[in-house]
Amino acid sequence: MNAPLRNITLEDKYALASGRVFLTGTQALVRLLLLQHQRDALAGLNTAGYVSGYRGSPLGGLDQALWKAKQHLAQNHVVFNPGVNEDLAATALWAACGTARGRA
Repeated sequence: MNAPLRNITLEDKYALASGRVFLTGTQALVRLLLLQHQRDALAGLNTAGYVSGYRGSPLGGLDQALWKAKQHLAQNHVVFNPGVNEDLAATALWAACGTARGRA
């Protein structure tokens, strides 16, 4: 007998907790951010994530995937803050790291 078919949605790539997930390489990078937060929580850690970048980066589609996953990122305490250029993105990341360590 055939197993019953499961309803599949586009949100599965970020929302499905177990089972097979179909996604692109860029979407896998976004999912990695979500899974890291979930793994940290299971380990008793209270963590958050910060991602910055710019549209001219070698991973040009990553910013679009992060924007589309905004709701899932927020639920997992991950902030995406795009930079206008490489220098501003690096400065934003540097400032975020300093704030997390209590130095800002």
